[in-house]
Formats: sequence, structure tokens, C-alpha cells
Amino acid sequence: MSSTWIGQPIRRVEDDRLLQGQGRFLADVKIPGTLETVFVRSTHAHATIRGIDARRALEAPGVVAVFTEKDIAGRTAPICVAGEAHTPERFLKLVKPLDKVHPTPLFPPARATYAGQPLAMVVADTLAHALDAAELVEVDYEPLPAVIDMAEALKPGAPLVEPEFGSNLVLSVSITKGDPQAAFNRPDVVTVEEEFVTHRYVAAPIETRGIQVLADPVTGDLTVWSATQTAHILQMLMAVSLKMPADRIRIITCDVGGGFGQKGVQSAEDMLVAFAARELARPVRWVETRTENLIAAPHARDQVHRISLAATRDGRFMALRDEAMMNCGAYNFIGMVVPYNSVSHLLGPYEMPSAAITVKGVLTHTNITTPYRGAGRPEAVFAIERIIERLAARLGMEPADLRAKNLVPKAAMPYDTGLLYRDGFPQVYDSGDFPELLRRARKHVDVEAFRRRQSEAARQGRYLGLGFAMYVEGTGMGPFEGAAITLLPSGRVRIATGACSSGQGHRTTYGQIAAETLRVPLEQIDVVGGDTSGVAYGIGSIASRSTVNAGNAVHAAALLVKKKILDIAAEMMEAAAVDLELEDGKVRLKGTDKSLSLAQVSREAAAAVLRKGAPGEAVLAETAYFRPPTVTYASAANAAIVEVDAETGVVSIERFIVVHDCGRVVNPLLADGQIAGGVMQGIGGVLCEEMVYDGDGQPLCGSFMDYAMPKALQAPPLELDHIESLSTRNPLGVKGLGEGGAIAPPAAIANAIEDALKPLGVIVRRGPFSPRRVRELIESTSQRSKQ
Repeated sequence: MSSTWIGQPIRRVEDDRLLQGQGRFLADVKIPGTLETVFVRSTHAHATIRGIDARRALEAPGVVAVFTEKDIAGRTAPICVAGEAHTPERFLKLVKPLDKVHPTPLFPPARATYAGQPLAMVVADTLAHALDAAELVEVDYEPLPAVIDMAEALKPGAPLVEPEFGSNLVLSVSITKGDPQAAFNRPDVVTVEEEFVTHRYVAAPIETRGIQVLADPVTGDLTVWSATQTAHILQMLMAVSLKMPADRIRIITCDVGGGFGQKGVQSAEDMLVAFAARELARPVRWVETRTENLIAAPHARDQVHRISLAATRDGRFMALRDEAMMNCGAYNFIGMVVPYNSVSHLLGPYEMPSAAITVKGVLTHTNITTPYRGAGRPEAVFAIERIIERLAARLGMEPADLRAKNLVPKAAMPYDTGLLYRDGFPQVYDSGDFPELLRRARKHVDVEAFRRRQSEAARQGRYLGLGFAMYVEGTGMGPFEGAAITLLPSGRVRIATGACSSGQGHRTTYGQIAAETLRVPLEQIDVVGGDTSGVAYGIGSIASRSTVNAGNAVHAAALLVKKKILDIAAEMMEAAAVDLELEDGKVRLKGTDKSLSLAQVSREAAAAVLRKGAPGEAVLAETAYFRPPTVTYASAANAAIVEVDAETGVVSIERFIVVHDCGRVVNPLLADGQIAGGVMQGIGGVLCEEMVYDGDGQPLCGSFMDYAMPKALQAPPLELDHIESLSTRNPLGVKGLGEGGAIAPPAAIANAIEDALKPLGVIVRRGPFSPRRVRELIESTSQRSKQ
């Protein structure tokens, strides 16, 4: 037994089962008699639906039912995820945003508003029969003009995605601190202004979305297996959509092969499959195809920032201005979450006396955009870190020196940024050491040595570049998470929580947190996440919140269980509870070899209830909920060294460095794994991934032949380092970690590419930096220089 569990690099206890092929993912749920589902999707970005003829499909072999909007009208309710997000009233009063949210219909009643939107659902005895029948469903469309570009969507006379709104502008929020106008007007400041784009891309988890629903033939109660990150939220929204009590719906989360935010939002497909199971009193399943995942599952990013930075001639930041736009797609589906995340994370670790920041959300005839690992933060970091790079070039400063000059010092913690966070509380960084993050990253790189090597490479006709990027991330957002811990008669410990694992290693980390208090070997601890029958209330695994919220709930519940164990054992051993200790799955009388196993204590707890005839469960269990006062702030410095082949446009990442601060590290091995995975998603997003639409709103990336995922050969050597600035906002001192790895790589790599191509005069404004785009940058710069 370790003297301490928290902080140990323990290998994941989940892995043996998964590596042996014993995982149980959604597609592995086999219920006899299950019907398969296929969705008929809109082939137009914008069209009136004059009618849907399903007669031929209903006559096809194996077809049980075909559902369209007229079959569910009045019997289901639309989804309102943005309403579920519960933007705090205090936030709304202070910020006063424009936020036009309308519930999303399961099937559109009159118009299709993006290509890939579900219009009908075919249910058949086999997937092959359902696929064949779906081809027979005839949709009578009247095509309408579509608008794809955000700027075009805001022009007078543009086609309206939602005519009742009267405009495609559905969200707008502005915040100001200090006097930015006065700062920009000062005669002694240097200003830079640029437009930076974070293009649209897709989470593309290795496991696509899916759901299996079993309806009780007598009661109509639903048991739902889902590849979801948010079981309790799915339960709540399904209850509203199907107009039935939530306690008649049980959600069970299977193993989840990656979520990254895409499986943290609920879809029309989820509700429709459940509706079909209830109607038919048969088990019904839907497993998304890869094409559906690319064109119809929520997209992400897609922001444009017009950003300006003013600084003194010696490089001290004075003011920032940013006017940003976010493409919401066809629905303002998630409300303030992503756009305001961009607003509130724009200043990062830097002291900025004045700022004026505005973001607008725009409807277009494209698929909806929702949170994807980082959720608005990578977009903000790309904008601020790129404009810092442009300022460094204007001032003739080493970019790392410019950053160092403007970092919030450790002595200033807790530090009030002057902004408001999304939970309605002032944005006050609880702890951190930003200068130390950058110092360590610079030490890993050895900037001076790199510059010498860069100069030598240039003489050989090679282009090497160095880029830094930093961020601060609000993590561990509430409102709460719960954990129920049970000591079973066998002596095993069972932890149930609302936080669903999608690969993070919850069984290991929550087990370590519980073992720290209960002193039970890790192999004797079971963790069940995302089963609504295990704990009454929950939120889920989103927003870098699981360890902060669920971890502290596990810690609190373990303390309660420990007290119960010692009290019961004290009676059994005729000793005082203070004279007892837990160690190696036993209760021991201090200073002696006298002990009881936890199994004995658990069985005594059950026997005592029966002997005394007292009311209560004959188990030793406790439930605790953790409610954070506000978020806690993780941070990191990233550095990238790249080589760009100017002839082919190929970008090779030579080294990538991350120095991270997530507070107390529960398991360094798993923390490094989380960062490495996030870095690769950031690399994919900046080098190759892009969801492209044509001018008519047709998605052009329907497979991995068209949508370029990062390859293993693109994975650079990663150099990872941690510092621990403990959070003051939870007992464990932890901060969120899950999203951090993906936030800064796009900015760091873009900065490195521009640094490499500086001799050619290239300025980087948007990705992805595919070989073709890099060549276009070089050629366009060369042509301008010749004019």
C-alpha cells in the first residue's frame, strides 16, 4: 500500500479490460429483437418541405415504422439545450446580452435549414432493411436561397434562417474595462490590428454517437444506453421532450470512445429513437455512421476576430480591442457558453489595463456549432497570441520577452481581471504562477540556442520557427456534482457518480481519491459513472469539471464513510474511534496487530440494522455533493519548434513543449495522457482538419478521405512539465485538466510557422496549414512583394 494515493503515477486500472477487447460500448449492447434506425436527412441547406411520402418505404421488407414530423407533432417537445445551460440571473443583469434562443425541433415542421438535418426516421428489423427503405422515402423540396458566410448573413436582405427573429444576429455581448479608447489615442503607444480566423472543424471521436432504448411493455418506462457525457442532463431533456416524468427514464452510460463535447449535448436523434421505442414497445437502436458524424453531428470553432493591441514602445500592454463573430449554424443551440468563453478568456495570463471586447453570434444555413474540447478558449487564445506576435514584430522584440514583460505576477494572486465570468461572479484567478510557466518553457527550448540554430538553417535554405502560446482556463464549473460511496459486504468499495467517463480514467482517479481516505487497495474499488440510478442528481463530464466537482464529492463521501466505519468498528472492538486507523482494507487498533476487515465491518452494519429493527438500509453508504463557489483557473505555457519546407509547404513539428498547472495533480501519468491527447487534437485542428461547405451550403467532407485527420507520424516528441499552484476553492486543491491540452497548440504552431517564414514576409491569419495553404501563403506574399 502506498503511504499516499493522490499524486502517484498509477497505471490505469481500466486498461486491462479494454486492451483485452472486453469494453462495452454502445454498439456492443445486444438486446434480442432490437430494431435498427436510419434517418432521412435533408439534401438541401435551405428548403421548404412540401411533403414527405413514406408509402413505398413502409411496404419495404423488414420495415416496422417510418416517423415524420406529423407523427410526433403535439406528442413531443423541442429540445432547449441553451435553456438547460442556466445562464445565471446575476450574469444577465450585469452583462445584458442579446441572446435569442429558440427550442430546436426534433423534425423541422416546415423548412429544412441545413444539409444533414433529420427529416424522417425509418425503423426496421435489420440495418440493411432500414438503409434500403430510407432510399425509398421521397421528400418534396422547394429549394430556397441559403446563406453560409457570417458576414453575408448580417447584410440587409440576406436570407433569414429564422424569419421570426427578423435578423440572423441572435447573440451579442460586450464588455469593457478601463478606458480603451483613451489608451489607443495616446501618442506614445504602438498599435497593431489584424483579423484572425479559427476555422470550422469537428470533434470526430473514434466512437460515433449512438443510443439504445428499451421500453417496458407494461409501464412504458425507458431504459436508455447512451454514448453520452451527460447522463442526468440527457434524462432531464428526454423527459421534457417525451413529456414523461424523469424518474421513469434510466440512463446508462456505456464505455465511451471519446466525447470531447460533441457527446455532451443532446440531439434530436436521441429523443426520436426513444420516442420510437416507446411507441413500438420494442427495443430500438441508432448507431451513427462516420458520414453522419461529420456532416450532422455538431461542429465547432468557426470564429473571426478583428483584434487590436496597443502598447508602449518598450512593450507594456495598454489596451485591447476585439470584435468577434461566431457562426452558430442554423440554431443558437448552446447560447452563451462558447461565445462568452471566448470573451472571458481573451486576456489570458496578461495584465491589460483596458479592454473592449464584443462577440456576435450569427445564424447561417450550416450545421450547428457547439462546445468542442476547449469550447471558445482555443479561438480566443489564437486571437490574443497571434496579435502579441504581430506586436513583437512591430517592436522588434523577442516574442517571449514581450510576453514575460506583461504576465500577471505570482504575488498578485488572487488576481481580479476586471471581467465577469460566465457564472456571474467576478473573474478572479485563484492561484497560479504564469512567469514560472513561461520561464520553464523557455528553459526547455533554450531560446538563444534556437535562434543561433535558426540562423544557421536559414543559411542552408531551411526554415525553422519557434512559437509560444499561453492561456488561463476557467475550470471546474458548477453547479454541482455528487458521489455515493458504498462499502459492500464483500469489503469492496463502490463509487457512483454523475460524471461519465469518456476515456479520462475516472475509475483510477476517483479510486485514488477514495483510497487516500479509506486506505483500500485500488483493485477493491469499483467506479460507476453516468448511471442515473446510482446517484440522484448529476451534471456530467464537460467543461474540465470532473475532478474538481466529482473528485471533491468522492472525497467528501469517503470522509463520511470513514467516520461510519470507525464508529461501527469502535463498538465491535470495544475501543474509542480515535484509537483506530484504516490501512490496507482493514480497521486496526493503533499500536497493535488487532484488526477487522472492512467486510466484517460492513456485515456488522447490516446485522445491526436487523437486530435493532431500526429503519434504514442494511448497507454502509454515504452520498455527498460538491458545489464550487466559482471556477478555478488552470494555466499553461506551450512552445512549438517547426520546420517548414518552402517548396512543398509541409510543416513538420520538431518539438512541442507544455508546462501545465492544474493545481494538485491526482495522477501525473493520467494528467500527461490528457495533455498529450489534447495537444494532438490541437495539432489536427491547426494543420489539417477543416469542415468545408460549398456556396450552396453542401458539406464537402463526408468521410476521412475528405476530412483530414492527424496521422501518428504528425505526432511530435512531447515534453511535458507540471507546476502545482493549489486551488483555494476546493478541499483537494485541484483544477480542471481535460480541455487544456487542446487550447494553445493552434496558436503556438501558427506563431512558429510565421516565425519560420519571416524571411519570406508571410503573415499567418488562419489555418489549417495544409501544404497547399502554406504554398498559397508563400506565393501570395511573393506576388505582393513583386508588385
